[in-house]
Amino acid sequence: VQLQASGGGLVQPGGSLRLCCAASGFTLEHHATGWFRQAPGKEREGVSCLSSNDANTYYADSVKGRFTISRDNAKNTVCLQMNSLKPEDTAVYYCATALDYSGNFYDPDASMYDYWGQGTLVTVSS
Repeated sequence: VQLQASGGGLVQPGGSLRLCCAASGFTLEHHATGWFRQAPGKEREGVSCLSSNDANTYYADSVKGRFTISRDNAKNTVCLQMNSLKPEDTAVYYCATALDYSGNFYDPDASMYDYWGQGTLVTVSS
């Protein structure tokens, strides 16, 4: 069972990045998936979450209107499209999953997620 986050990098303010979380050893189909980030000296925060049935989403206020979370079952991935990036978006981004058959779970509480990817660094700087 493994989650692999990818897509991080250095981007200028106003630019875009697409992070993807690929699962191996299990299917994401019945898992809620969340993206979290941790900036230096700050606590980990929930950025965006997607319920297992794709019906419900959560976005932190700081990213609403700029980030979009989506699932691709054929590729067994959940991606986070990040547009209009700001320097304050700089952080290590992690994906995580939680098994959920109800489709009602999309909580940004990191303690409720079971499997975690290794993190990918996003740096927004000119």
